[in-house]
Amino acid sequence: METVINIFIIALGLYFGLGLLFGLYFLFAGATTIDPLMKESKKVVRLLLLPGTIATWPFLIGKLFQSKKV
Repeated sequence: METVINIFIIALGLYFGLGLLFGLYFLFAGATTIDPLMKESKKVVRLLLLPGTIATWPFLIGKLFQSKKV
């Protein structure tokens, strides 16, 4: 049981670690491709959006790739 818990914690850490890396890139460079109004937003607003971006990064990475194809 301890092994299962360790695997779960490692997987959760990887998920949030990748989410943090993607979130920083997305909020400061990639979000403007999906929403042009993000160019006018302040950095403080973008940092407030960071937790939500970390949690939903698989969905947002798909939206980012779809918007670059158009």
